[in-house]
Amino acid sequence: MFNIFGFYKFTNLTKLKIYKQKLQLFMVKNQVRGTLILAKEGINGTISGKKVSTTLVEKKILKLFNLKDFDNKNNSSCNFQPFHKAKIKIKKEVVPIGLNLDKKNKKNNNYVEPKKWNELIKKEDTLLIDARKPFEYKVGTFKGASNPNVNKFRDFPKYLNKVKKNQSVAMFCTGGIRCEKASVYLKNNGFKNVYQLKGGILAYLEKIKKEKSLWKGECYVFDNRISLKHKLKKGTYSMCSGCRTPVSVSDKKSKKYEAGVSCLNCYDRLTSDQKERFRMRQKQISLAKQQGKSHIFKKEFK
Repeated sequence: MFNIFGFYKFTNLTKLKIYKQKLQLFMVKNQVRGTLILAKEGINGTISGKKVSTTLVEKKILKLFNLKDFDNKNNSSCNFQPFHKAKIKIKKEVVPIGLNLDKKNKKNNNYVEPKKWNELIKKEDTLLIDARKPFEYKVGTFKGASNPNVNKFRDFPKYLNKVKKNQSVAMFCTGGIRCEKASVYLKNNGFKNVYQLKGGILAYLEKIKKEKSLWKGECYVFDNRISLKHKLKKGTYSMCSGCRTPVSVSDKKSKKYEAGVSCLNCYDRLTSDQKERFRMRQKQISLAKQQGKSHIFKKEFK
């Protein structure tokens, strides 16, 4: 069983190139995979490995950057390794929106615990915003939520600029990190009543029982589990090999869906040569599977 550990921390970080190299070597040594984003404003990551190994990497990160703890963290489990390798990237911002976070502009964020979230979003005067990308929103969201319909988070402010400043706003995203920045952006632009779901959707699905939940669908995650359900159990979605978008069980009933080749989203956009190339790739993957081997082109796991 693999442990998946997600976390983020907004704080001033230095020596990023030096620590990137150290962390890369440490993760590989301990057979931990996943993705870390480092920036001067903080760190964001999701890693996976045996529980003892992810704990070692967690402690290593805290020690290197002299941190007491993370702003938020979550753990889930899976019976396969959901990442292909260990990747560490250095960027200008942990989440790109054209705003750097620090302790001063973040300290007044209004966090709402999952157990109190339902009460807030049921209020008629609350504008509920799903701060994620359109394809994530399509997989699942809260009842009554609206989506900015932007594919780059940097364009999110264009949507926020259309929201009335006296409006009560409740925002949520996968783990909370995108809302950290969006909340500060709104406050900097005169909004007074801005709330965010503490720990994001993952915390809500973990802590709220399904029968009391206002969540509809599943939650997309950026690893080979593809989607999660309540109690953070693996969902039913898979990934289209043609366009890398999530595919539901009902989507697979379409004549335009072909395993390893295409789906409703990309069938009409792919050329005949592309489809044939993808079919050859899928044939190689299937053959390797029959032989009990893992193929280099395999992008998802069951």
